[in-house]
Amino acid sequence: MPAAPSVHRRALLTWFAVYAMLMLVQALLGPVISPLPMALRTLVVTAIVVPAVVYLLVPGLLRVNARLHRRDGKGRR
Repeated sequence: MPAAPSVHRRALLTWFAVYAMLMLVQALLGPVISPLPMALRTLVVTAIVVPAVVYLLVPGLLRVNARLHRRDGKGRR
């Protein structure tokens, strides 16, 4: 089992996942939730983005990262 990626790599993967999900949710729900007050819009968006990132995207990106790391074979992270 390969070592966990560095904190910097995990931060980059997490940022990528959060950015992608925010863009997707805003594109899909933006027009629907735009009449809501900002605090409620933020609540709706984060209620979707945070679980998706924590339970789906980041674990998936970490698996891809591990596969790439194993295939590299050079021990680079």
